[in-house]
Amino acid sequence: MVQVAAAVIVDAAGRVLVAQRLPDRHQGGLWEFPGGKVEPGETTRGALNRELSEELGIVVEEARPLIRVRHTYPDKAVQLDVWRVTQFSGRPQGREGRPIAWVAPDDLCRRSFPAANQPIITAARLPSQYLITPEPDDRARFCGRLKARLAAGISLVQLRAKTVTPAAYVQLAREVIALCDASGARLLLNGPPALAVELGAGGVHLTAERLMALTARPLPSDRWVAASCHNERELIHAGRIGVDFVVVAPVSTTASHPAVPPLGWPELRRLTELATLPVYALGGMRRTDLPTAWENGAQGIAAISGLWEA
Repeated sequence: MVQVAAAVIVDAAGRVLVAQRLPDRHQGGLWEFPGGKVEPGETTRGALNRELSEELGIVVEEARPLIRVRHTYPDKAVQLDVWRVTQFSGRPQGREGRPIAWVAPDDLCRRSFPAANQPIITAARLPSQYLITPEPDDRARFCGRLKARLAAGISLVQLRAKTVTPAAYVQLAREVIALCDASGARLLLNGPPALAVELGAGGVHLTAERLMALTARPLPSDRWVAASCHNERELIHAGRIGVDFVVVAPVSTTASHPAVPPLGWPELRRLTELATLPVYALGGMRRTDLPTAWENGAQGIAAISGLWEA
């Protein structure tokens, strides 16, 4: 297993820096996230700092864990410890003669990357907070609150409304889609995948039951497919059918399901180590849990009250 430290370097405009592999290297000509091999005795953060200095001429000032990816090629196996770098000094340059480019996150999919980089592309496109809506007790108040959360920076939303009729859900979804579109946020529907296409939503969030009933990804790649997972079996199945990301729950005790034993942070970390896709921690999460979620391999947190009432 070759251990590699890699970076998703983000500039003030939200663009991501990518570099092209030289033609005579392994998988030459493909684009990748800057970084390199971790030397014996080095920490991954130490290797990241060294590699970005040597490769790009920059000094890392602020970085956090983003995702860990294991991948087996026909000729070797790699483990990529990926960091999100948001502060650095110096002007990045391809010091080894390699072309570099700043790319909008959603445009990363237009370039050719090694197979091991695909989960990193997804992680680079996703925010660290995933808002799950509470039940819409009053529609006007519900939409007003959602509008405020979107204005505060929430950019990924799941419309979860289990107590309304299917017709009322469709009507509410149309209004919520318009609010999210106006703010540049993506809305995932907690319902049949076909409904997301019909209404023009950003994607679908599968319950664990829907997930396990599927044998293939239910939507094309231009829409997000997310899923709820509670154990290793569900998590592995999500990766097998091509789900983009999952939420793992409950990490902590929740007010809505106080009798359900929480998984705890150690189990979340174990599951993120097995995952082949980004994982959000769900269950009793607050914004203050973000650093702990990152340290345990998660993309970030998913929450209802912890983000709705923040």
